[in-house]
Amino acid sequence: MRKKEKTLIAVERLEKLYPQAICSLDYKDAFQLLIATRLSAQCTDKRVNLVTPQLFKEFPDALSMSNADIKRVEQLIKTCGLYKTKARDLVAIGRKIVSDFGGRVPDTIEELVTLSGVGRKTANLVCGDIYKKPAVVTDTHFIRICNRLGLVKTVNPIKVEMEMRKLLPDEKSNDFCHRTVLFGRDICCARSPKCNECVLSDICPKINV
Repeated sequence: MRKKEKTLIAVERLEKLYPQAICSLDYKDAFQLLIATRLSAQCTDKRVNLVTPQLFKEFPDALSMSNADIKRVEQLIKTCGLYKTKARDLVAIGRKIVSDFGGRVPDTIEELVTLSGVGRKTANLVCGDIYKKPAVVTDTHFIRICNRLGLVKTVNPIKVEMEMRKLLPDEKSNDFCHRTVLFGRDICCARSPKCNECVLSDICPKINV
């Protein structure tokens, strides 16, 4: 079976399994999603969602964040881990959005990755969820599942993104990434995958050897 065919099967089956393909971070706009995603590095989405309500109450947009006291931001996000680095990044993000992009979160990967602490994973998420552009978010679950299915043979996020862009339908790419996160947590787990419950077991070379 060719990779393209296998990819389309996976897209269809995960869509049936998880009709609601949504990000697990709570946000109301592009700025909030950008900030929440930066906070999620080495931290659970659940923890981020506990922290962001007060953070966004005090700093709801790029302008307010650009003028924030870093010490106050540190206090608000301390439980997310790496809080000193993240606090510096959040304030720097606010300042650059105001100074370089007129207060609006940019809508291209190339521009987004110029923001402090923002990589292609975050940039793809914003482009896909907010601006409805084709996006491939290389979450650890996504990378693991694509490798297990034999769609890629690398754990390099950029290489996985570029290879999967060739295989995924543009209009399905972002939702598929969200679904693989749910699938990776529920069934295709890192250490003990539930292969007997897997809707992709018949196309998985890890099982059919």
